Amino acid sequence: MMDTGADRLGEFRGVVGPYWSLRPVGGGAEWEAEPGRVRPAYPMERLRAETARVNARSRGERL
Repeated sequence: MMDTGADRLGEFRGVVGPYWSLRPVGGGAEWEAEPGRVRPAYPMERLRAETARVNARSRGERL
């Protein structure tokens, strides 16, 4: 899902009150997003996030 309010890509984790809980692709701290500012991610956005995660892992960065 793409949080257009924060310009961040995340995986849907659930509903927290009036907000949706999202988590970065590949792990990390969750954040809350307004449902009206969230849309499905475009394939290119998803691919970009996955590639960044794989590259970071190959450099030995902590994910």
